[in-house]
Amino acid sequence: METNKVKQIHSLGQSIWLDFIDRDIIASGKLKQLIDEDGVSGVTSNPAIFEKAITGSSDYDDEIRTLSESDKTNEEIFFGLAITDIKNATDVFKGVFDDANGADGFVSLEVSPFLALDTEGTIKQAEELWKAVDRKNVMIKIPGTNPGLEAIRKSIAKGININVTLLFGLPRYEEVAEAYISGLEDHLAAGHSIGHISSVASFFLSRIDVLVDPMLDEKGLGDLKGEVAIASAKKAYEIYKRVFSGPRWEALAAKGAKVQRLLWASTSSKNPAFKDTKYVEALIGRDTVDTVPLETIEAFRDHGIAANTLEDNLDKAAQTLNRLKNNGIDIDAITQQLEDEGIEKFNKPFEKLLQAIEDQKSKV
Repeated sequence: METNKVKQIHSLGQSIWLDFIDRDIIASGKLKQLIDEDGVSGVTSNPAIFEKAITGSSDYDDEIRTLSESDKTNEEIFFGLAITDIKNATDVFKGVFDDANGADGFVSLEVSPFLALDTEGTIKQAEELWKAVDRKNVMIKIPGTNPGLEAIRKSIAKGININVTLLFGLPRYEEVAEAYISGLEDHLAAGHSIGHISSVASFFLSRIDVLVDPMLDEKGLGDLKGEVAIASAKKAYEIYKRVFSGPRWEALAAKGAKVQRLLWASTSSKNPAFKDTKYVEALIGRDTVDTVPLETIEAFRDHGIAANTLEDNLDKAAQTLNRLKNNGIDIDAITQQLEDEGIEKFNKPFEKLLQAIEDQKSKV
Protein backbone atom coordinates (compact mmCIF):
# COMPACT_ATOMS: atom_id res chain seq x y z
CA MET A 1 0.00 0.00 0.00
CA GLU A 2 1.37 3.43 -0.96
CA THR A 3 2.42 5.64 1.94
CA ASN A 4 0.15 8.63 2.49
CA LYS A 5 1.94 11.63 0.97
CA VAL A 6 0.78 14.01 3.71
CA LYS A 7 2.06 11.62 6.37
CA GLN A 8 5.42 11.56 4.58
CA ILE A 9 5.80 15.26 5.39
CA HIS A 10 5.48 14.41 9.08
CA SER A 11 8.28 11.85 8.73
CA LEU A 12 10.51 14.68 7.45
CA GLY A 13 10.06 16.64 10.67
CA GLN A 14 7.32 19.08 9.64
CA SER A 15 3.89 19.22 11.23
CA ILE A 16 0.81 19.71 9.07
CA TRP A 17 -1.97 21.68 10.71
CA LEU A 18 -5.41 22.20 9.24
CA ASP A 19 -6.27 25.84 8.52
CA PHE A 20 -9.98 25.38 9.12
CA ILE A 21 -12.51 24.66 11.83
CA ASP A 22 -16.27 24.30 12.13
CA ARG A 23 -18.63 22.21 14.20
CA ASP A 24 -19.36 19.66 11.50
CA ILE A 25 -15.74 18.64 10.94
CA ILE A 26 -15.42 17.94 14.68
CA ALA A 27 -18.79 16.23 15.24
CA SER A 28 -18.66 14.13 12.06
CA GLY A 29 -15.34 12.54 12.98
CA LYS A 30 -13.64 14.06 9.91
CA LEU A 31 -11.08 15.85 12.06
CA LYS A 32 -10.15 12.61 13.84
CA GLN A 33 -9.91 10.93 10.42
CA LEU A 34 -7.44 13.58 9.24
CA ILE A 35 -5.30 12.83 12.29
CA ASP A 36 -5.42 9.07 11.78
CA GLU A 37 -5.04 8.95 7.99
CA ASP A 38 -2.99 12.05 7.13
CA GLY A 39 -1.09 12.67 10.34
CA VAL A 40 -2.61 16.14 10.72
CA SER A 41 -1.40 17.36 14.11
CA GLY A 42 -3.07 20.70 14.79
CA VAL A 43 -5.63 23.30 13.76
CA THR A 44 -5.48 27.03 13.17
CA SER A 45 -8.45 29.37 13.10
CA ASN A 46 -8.93 33.05 12.35
CA PRO A 47 -11.84 35.51 12.10
CA ALA A 48 -12.40 34.74 8.41
CA ILE A 49 -12.61 30.99 9.09
CA PHE A 50 -15.10 31.48 11.93
CA GLU A 51 -17.14 33.90 9.84
CA LYS A 52 -17.58 31.23 7.16
CA ALA A 53 -18.34 28.55 9.74
CA ILE A 54 -20.96 30.56 11.62
CA THR A 55 -22.68 32.23 8.66
CA GLY A 56 -22.43 29.16 6.41
CA SER A 57 -24.44 26.75 8.52
CA SER A 58 -27.24 26.59 11.09
CA ASP A 59 -25.02 24.70 13.56
CA TYR A 60 -24.53 27.77 15.75
CA ASP A 61 -28.06 29.19 15.68
CA ASP A 62 -29.37 27.57 18.87
CA GLU A 63 -26.33 28.62 20.90
CA ILE A 64 -26.56 32.18 19.53
CA ARG A 65 -30.17 32.31 20.66
CA THR A 66 -29.26 31.02 24.11
CA LEU A 67 -26.35 33.43 24.53
CA SER A 68 -28.41 36.35 23.22
CA GLU A 69 -30.76 36.00 26.20
CA SER A 70 -27.94 37.29 28.41
CA ASP A 71 -26.47 40.79 28.34
CA LYS A 72 -23.44 39.66 26.36
CA THR A 73 -22.16 41.79 23.48
CA ASN A 74 -22.01 40.29 20.00
CA GLU A 75 -18.24 39.93 20.38
CA GLU A 76 -18.69 38.08 23.68
CA ILE A 77 -21.26 35.82 22.02
CA PHE A 78 -18.79 35.09 19.22
CA PHE A 79 -16.04 34.14 21.64
CA GLY A 80 -18.51 31.93 23.51
CA LEU A 81 -19.18 30.05 20.25
CA ALA A 82 -15.51 29.91 19.30
CA ILE A 83 -14.36 28.70 22.70
CA THR A 84 -16.82 25.78 22.49
CA ASP A 85 -15.30 24.75 19.13
CA ILE A 86 -11.72 25.26 20.29
CA LYS A 87 -12.26 23.21 23.44
CA ASN A 88 -13.79 20.36 21.43
CA ALA A 89 -10.94 20.48 18.90
CA THR A 90 -8.24 20.50 21.60
CA ASP A 91 -9.86 17.40 23.08
CA VAL A 92 -9.67 15.68 19.67
CA PHE A 93 -5.94 16.51 19.53
CA LYS A 94 -5.16 15.59 23.13
CA GLY A 95 -3.76 12.22 22.09
CA VAL A 96 -1.43 13.91 19.56
CA PHE A 97 -0.33 16.38 22.24
CA ASP A 98 0.35 13.61 24.76
CA ASP A 99 2.18 11.42 22.24
CA ALA A 100 4.40 14.37 21.28
CA ASN A 101 5.11 15.19 24.94
CA GLY A 102 3.53 18.60 24.49
CA ALA A 103 5.42 19.50 21.34
CA ASP A 104 2.48 19.23 18.91
CA GLY A 105 -1.29 18.82 18.78
CA PHE A 106 -2.21 22.50 19.19
CA VAL A 107 -5.39 24.38 18.29
CA SER A 108 -5.16 28.16 17.82
CA LEU A 109 -7.69 30.85 18.76
CA GLU A 110 -7.10 34.47 17.78
CA VAL A 111 -7.67 37.57 19.86
CA SER A 112 -10.10 40.09 18.37
CA PRO A 113 -8.66 41.58 15.17
CA PHE A 114 -9.81 44.96 16.48
CA LEU A 115 -6.94 44.68 19.01
CA ALA A 116 -4.15 44.32 16.43
CA LEU A 117 -2.66 47.71 17.38
CA ASP A 118 -3.66 47.66 21.06
CA THR A 119 -0.91 46.25 23.29
CA GLU A 120 -2.75 46.31 26.63
CA GLY A 121 -6.05 45.14 25.15
CA THR A 122 -4.28 42.19 23.52
CA ILE A 123 -2.49 41.20 26.73
CA LYS A 124 -5.78 41.27 28.64
CA GLN A 125 -7.79 39.31 26.10
CA ALA A 126 -5.04 36.73 25.48
CA GLU A 127 -5.06 35.85 29.16
CA GLU A 128 -8.88 35.77 29.27
CA LEU A 129 -9.08 33.40 26.29
CA TRP A 130 -6.27 31.22 27.67
CA LYS A 131 -8.15 30.79 30.95
CA ALA A 132 -11.53 30.33 29.25
CA VAL A 133 -10.34 27.50 27.00
CA ASP A 134 -8.31 25.99 29.85
CA ARG A 135 -6.45 23.44 27.75
CA LYS A 136 -2.69 22.87 27.66
CA ASN A 137 -2.80 22.40 23.89
CA VAL A 138 -4.42 25.70 22.94
CA MET A 139 -2.42 28.54 21.42
CA ILE A 140 -3.65 32.12 21.54
CA LYS A 141 -2.97 33.99 18.30
CA ILE A 142 -1.51 37.49 18.56
CA PRO A 143 -0.70 39.51 15.42
CA GLY A 144 2.99 40.25 15.00
CA THR A 145 2.44 43.99 14.67
CA ASN A 146 4.76 46.46 16.37
CA PRO A 147 2.28 46.94 19.26
CA GLY A 148 1.90 43.15 19.35
CA LEU A 149 5.55 42.56 20.24
CA GLU A 150 5.18 43.61 23.88
CA ALA A 151 1.92 41.66 24.11
CA ILE A 152 3.72 38.55 22.85
CA ARG A 153 6.55 38.94 25.36
CA LYS A 154 4.22 39.57 28.31
CA SER A 155 1.90 36.71 27.36
CA ILE A 156 4.80 34.27 27.08
CA ALA A 157 6.04 35.62 30.44
CA LYS A 158 2.67 34.54 31.89
CA GLY A 159 3.19 31.00 30.59
CA ILE A 160 0.65 31.27 27.74
CA ASN A 161 1.19 29.39 24.46
CA ILE A 162 1.29 31.94 21.63
CA ASN A 163 0.83 31.63 17.87
CA VAL A 164 2.26 34.85 16.43
CA THR A 165 0.25 35.55 13.31
CA LEU A 166 0.35 37.95 10.36
CA LEU A 167 4.12 37.88 9.76
CA PHE A 168 5.38 38.92 6.33
CA GLY A 169 8.79 40.54 6.78
CA LEU A 170 12.15 39.27 7.97
CA PRO A 171 13.00 42.21 10.29
CA ARG A 172 9.67 41.82 12.11
CA TYR A 173 10.13 38.04 12.35
CA GLU A 174 13.45 38.55 14.13
CA GLU A 175 11.75 40.93 16.57
CA VAL A 176 9.09 38.29 17.24
CA ALA A 177 11.72 35.64 18.00
CA GLU A 178 13.37 38.11 20.38
CA ALA A 179 10.02 38.75 22.12
CA TYR A 180 9.55 35.00 22.61
CA ILE A 181 13.02 34.46 24.05
CA SER A 182 12.68 37.50 26.32
CA GLY A 183 9.29 36.24 27.50
CA LEU A 184 10.80 32.88 28.41
CA GLU A 185 13.58 34.63 30.32
CA ASP A 186 10.99 36.73 32.17
CA HIS A 187 8.96 33.63 33.11
CA LEU A 188 12.09 31.85 34.31
CA ALA A 189 13.27 34.89 36.29
CA ALA A 190 9.89 34.96 38.06
CA GLY A 191 10.67 31.48 39.39
CA HIS A 192 8.60 29.38 36.98
CA SER A 193 9.48 26.41 34.80
CA ILE A 194 9.42 27.04 31.04
CA GLY A 195 9.31 23.58 29.50
CA HIS A 196 5.52 23.68 29.06
CA ILE A 197 5.47 26.88 26.94
CA SER A 198 5.04 26.49 23.18
CA SER A 199 4.95 29.06 20.40
CA VAL A 200 4.96 29.32 16.63
CA ALA A 201 5.72 32.28 14.37
CA SER A 202 3.30 32.26 11.41
CA PHE A 203 4.88 33.55 8.20
CA PHE A 204 2.33 34.34 5.47
CA LEU A 205 3.50 33.35 1.99
CA SER A 206 1.26 33.51 -1.07
CA ARG A 207 0.06 37.04 -0.31
CA ILE A 208 3.65 38.24 -0.80
CA ASP A 209 3.74 36.86 -4.34
CA VAL A 210 0.27 38.20 -5.14
CA LEU A 211 1.55 41.72 -4.42
CA VAL A 212 5.09 41.41 -5.79
CA ASP A 213 4.54 39.38 -8.96
CA PRO A 214 2.88 42.19 -10.97
CA MET A 215 5.89 44.41 -10.18
CA LEU A 216 8.34 41.86 -11.54
CA ASP A 217 7.26 42.09 -15.17
CA GLU A 218 7.71 45.87 -15.07
CA LYS A 219 11.30 45.37 -13.90
CA GLY A 220 12.16 42.58 -16.33
CA LEU A 221 12.19 40.05 -13.48
CA GLY A 222 9.43 37.77 -14.73
CA ASP A 223 11.52 34.67 -13.97
CA LEU A 224 11.09 35.40 -10.24
CA LYS A 225 7.30 35.09 -10.26
CA GLY A 226 6.15 32.86 -7.44
CA GLU A 227 9.63 32.76 -5.95
CA VAL A 228 9.83 35.78 -3.63
CA ALA A 229 7.71 34.37 -0.81
CA ILE A 230 9.63 31.09 -0.89
CA ALA A 231 12.95 32.97 -0.86
CA SER A 232 11.76 35.02 2.14
CA ALA A 233 10.71 31.87 3.99
CA LYS A 234 14.08 30.22 3.38
CA LYS A 235 15.84 33.32 4.75
CA ALA A 236 13.48 33.28 7.75
CA TYR A 237 14.59 29.71 8.47
CA GLU A 238 18.21 30.86 8.39
CA ILE A 239 17.32 33.53 10.97
CA TYR A 240 15.50 30.89 13.03
CA LYS A 241 18.56 28.62 13.08
CA ARG A 242 20.80 31.51 14.12
CA VAL A 243 18.50 32.88 16.83
CA PHE A 244 17.75 29.49 18.39
CA SER A 245 21.39 28.59 18.90
CA GLY A 246 24.32 30.05 20.82
CA PRO A 247 24.82 30.65 24.57
CA ARG A 248 21.68 32.69 25.26
CA TRP A 249 19.37 30.08 23.76
CA GLU A 250 21.33 27.14 25.13
CA ALA A 251 20.84 28.49 28.66
CA LEU A 252 17.08 28.40 28.14
CA ALA A 253 17.15 25.04 26.36
CA ALA A 254 18.97 23.60 29.37
CA LYS A 255 15.93 24.59 31.41
CA GLY A 256 13.62 22.77 29.00
CA ALA A 257 12.66 25.62 26.64
CA LYS A 258 11.13 24.68 23.29
CA VAL A 259 12.13 26.52 20.11
CA GLN A 260 9.51 28.80 18.58
CA ARG A 261 8.81 26.92 15.37
CA LEU A 262 8.30 28.75 12.10
CA LEU A 263 4.86 28.13 10.67
CA TRP A 264 4.09 28.61 6.97
CA ALA A 265 0.65 30.14 6.45
CA SER A 266 -1.27 31.29 3.38
CA THR A 267 0.10 28.26 1.55
CA SER A 268 -2.65 27.71 -1.01
CA SER A 269 -1.62 28.89 -4.48
CA LYS A 270 -3.51 32.03 -5.46
CA ASN A 271 -2.16 32.01 -9.04
CA PRO A 272 -3.79 29.28 -11.19
CA ALA A 273 -0.58 29.09 -13.23
CA PHE A 274 1.18 27.61 -10.18
CA LYS A 275 0.91 24.03 -9.01
CA ASP A 276 -1.66 23.87 -6.20
CA THR A 277 0.88 22.28 -3.85
CA LYS A 278 3.73 24.65 -4.78
CA TYR A 279 4.23 26.37 -1.43
CA VAL A 280 3.88 23.19 0.59
CA GLU A 281 6.43 21.29 -1.51
CA ALA A 282 9.00 24.11 -1.48
CA LEU A 283 9.27 24.53 2.30
CA ILE A 284 9.35 21.11 3.96
CA GLY A 285 11.93 21.04 6.72
CA ARG A 286 12.61 19.99 10.29
CA ASP A 287 10.98 21.67 13.27
CA THR A 288 8.53 23.66 11.17
CA VAL A 289 4.76 23.71 10.76
CA ASP A 290 2.66 24.19 7.63
CA THR A 291 -0.98 25.15 8.12
CA VAL A 292 -3.03 24.34 5.05
CA PRO A 293 -6.69 24.41 4.02
CA LEU A 294 -8.52 21.14 3.51
CA GLU A 295 -8.41 21.35 -0.30
CA THR A 296 -4.60 21.70 -0.22
CA ILE A 297 -4.30 18.66 2.06
CA GLU A 298 -6.44 16.72 -0.40
CA ALA A 299 -4.36 17.96 -3.34
CA PHE A 300 -1.11 16.98 -1.64
CA ARG A 301 -2.48 13.57 -0.71
CA ASP A 302 -3.27 13.06 -4.41
CA HIS A 303 -0.18 14.44 -6.19
CA GLY A 304 2.15 16.19 -3.74
CA ILE A 305 5.88 15.44 -3.56
CA ALA A 306 7.30 15.09 -0.04
CA ALA A 307 11.02 15.88 0.16
CA ASN A 308 13.24 17.85 2.51
CA THR A 309 13.39 21.08 0.46
CA LEU A 310 13.56 23.95 2.94
CA GLU A 311 17.34 24.32 2.86
CA ASP A 312 17.74 23.66 -0.86
CA ASN A 313 18.98 26.48 -3.11
CA LEU A 314 19.70 28.94 -0.31
CA ASP A 315 22.07 30.84 -2.60
CA LYS A 316 19.23 31.28 -5.09
CA ALA A 317 16.97 32.58 -2.32
CA ALA A 318 19.56 35.22 -1.40
CA GLN A 319 20.02 36.14 -5.07
CA THR A 320 16.25 36.52 -5.52
CA LEU A 321 15.98 39.03 -2.68
CA ASN A 322 19.12 40.85 -3.85
CA ARG A 323 17.73 41.17 -7.38
CA LEU A 324 14.59 42.79 -5.97
CA LYS A 325 16.66 45.30 -4.02
CA ASN A 326 18.94 46.06 -6.97
CA ASN A 327 15.89 46.76 -9.13
CA GLY A 328 14.29 49.17 -6.71
CA ILE A 329 11.69 46.87 -5.17
CA ASP A 330 11.61 47.53 -1.42
CA ILE A 331 10.54 44.22 0.10
CA ASP A 332 10.40 45.69 3.62
CA ALA A 333 7.92 48.36 2.48
CA ILE A 334 5.89 45.67 0.70
CA THR A 335 5.72 43.43 3.77
CA GLN A 336 4.65 46.38 5.94
CA GLN A 337 1.88 47.11 3.44
CA LEU A 338 0.81 43.46 3.63
CA GLU A 339 0.72 43.63 7.43
CA ASP A 340 -1.49 46.73 7.30
CA GLU A 341 -3.77 45.12 4.71
CA GLY A 342 -3.82 41.87 6.67
CA ILE A 343 -5.27 43.63 9.70
CA GLU A 344 -8.03 45.04 7.51
CA LYS A 345 -8.65 41.63 5.89
CA PHE A 346 -9.38 40.16 9.30
CA ASN A 347 -11.39 43.17 10.51
CA LYS A 348 -13.89 42.94 7.64
CA PRO A 349 -14.98 39.30 8.15
CA PHE A 350 -15.08 39.93 11.90
CA GLU A 351 -17.45 42.86 11.36
CA LYS A 352 -19.53 40.67 9.05
CA LEU A 353 -19.55 37.93 11.67
CA LEU A 354 -20.73 40.27 14.43
CA GLN A 355 -23.51 41.52 12.12
CA ALA A 356 -24.57 37.93 11.40
CA ILE A 357 -24.84 37.30 15.14
CA GLU A 358 -26.92 40.49 15.47
CA ASP A 359 -29.18 39.30 12.66
CA GLN A 360 -29.60 35.89 14.29
CA LYS A 361 -30.44 37.49 17.64
CA SER A 362 -33.25 39.44 15.99
CA LYS A 363 -34.92 36.16 15.04
CA VAL A 364 -35.29 35.13 18.67
